[in-house]
Amino acid sequence: MLPDLPPLPPVEIDPLPYELKLDARPLSQIDLIVIHCTETPTLASARDFGERVLYEGSGTGNSGHYYIDRDGRIQLYVRPDRIAHHVRGYNPRSIGIELVNTGRYPHWRDSKHQAMDEPYPEAQIVALIALLGQLQQQFPSVKYITGHEDLDREMEASADDPTVQVPRKRDPGPLFPWDRVMQSVTWERLQP
Repeated sequence: MLPDLPPLPPVEIDPLPYELKLDARPLSQIDLIVIHCTETPTLASARDFGERVLYEGSGTGNSGHYYIDRDGRIQLYVRPDRIAHHVRGYNPRSIGIELVNTGRYPHWRDSKHQAMDEPYPEAQIVALIALLGQLQQQFPSVKYITGHEDLDREMEASADDPTVQVPRKRDPGPLFPWDRVMQSVTWERLQP
């Protein structure tokens, strides 16, 4: 039996300008939750990145569905019935949750700056667990949860030394409390 979950804080709905240009999907198609960190310093900088149009053909960019700030505030940038661009190869079946965390910012590809050493604050993790509880009720088709780093394992040349390979994605990183999160859900951790 699952422990009592914390109450869900209010979710501020703040759609990205291109949300309606993202492909629609039936909610029954969703079977996976992907946890990310923004690898930006603030929620505002994550929003700025999310608003960038990176795909001229569709007029859309990269974003998750839900964003959780360090103080536990939750914002919805893309409704779940739309396919957000947050993880290669898994977008049509997943909901992306972004936790504000610096990660490797601003040296994502520098071989000397690959540590992910910002801890996730308690308020942020409590809000995440509450949101996951809500998503379990709302989407009975969801069976799996995973981290971005579990799905995108590609390596690339580092920016400072092209002979050194660095991971393309490392989020949510080594300080993410997987044990605690897995105790709050009935889903299986997907690690392909």
